[in-house]
Amino acid sequence: MRSLAFVLLVPLFATLTWWGYGERIPRHWHPWQPLALDDPLTPVTRWKLRRLDDDPEGCLAALGTAPGDELRITPLEDHEPVAGCPLENVVRVQRAGVTFNASFVASCPLALAWALYERHRLQPTAEAHFGSRVSRVDHYGSFACRAVNGREDERQSEHATAEALDVATFHLADGREVSLRRHWDDEGTRGDFLRAARDGACDLFGNVLGPDYNQAHADHFHFGMRSFGLCR
Repeated sequence: MRSLAFVLLVPLFATLTWWGYGERIPRHWHPWQPLALDDPLTPVTRWKLRRLDDDPEGCLAALGTAPGDELRITPLEDHEPVAGCPLENVVRVQRAGVTFNASFVASCPLALAWALYERHRLQPTAEAHFGSRVSRVDHYGSFACRAVNGREDERQSEHATAEALDVATFHLADGREVSLRRHWDDEGTRGDFLRAARDGACDLFGNVLGPDYNQAHADHFHFGMRSFGLCR
């Protein structure tokens, strides 16, 4: 349904802009206005993220709308760290609003999608379930030069272009910890939080995979940028 809304809305806004109404459309609904981290999320947001695949300057400008030193991100030159897996339009993420167990290399749109997710979905979800914010996220990494499922006969993984982040554990500011390995099947607040955290990511990332997808994702969420709307 979100993909259908996107398909219908973009031509509508194009028509309105042609008729001279473009300046009256709020920025967060306008497909050709730049993204800002404080913008409310709309069905147009993910399309704007996609447009930044080939616009490094625009992507960095959107990241630059974060207040103060909330984000610590270093732009990287295009390079090929492993033969056969060149990286373009990438950054190193040291911290977002949360800290991480380790810094990681990400495509700029992935870093921006995470920042939007954290601000608009993850933190409100944590506060609603626990009355506390997420302070740290443990991940299994982003870049890995490999095919899907590690099989040579498969297509190249999103990790081979640093377009996916695997998240395993959320640490709350009050000291509590929520782990996919231990709490996905929890029938209490921790399990409810994890399922809500997954659902809240589905209209920002191209695909969100977790324990309900397959055994390979039993202990982490895979937040990827390709495709539209796969969420399990």
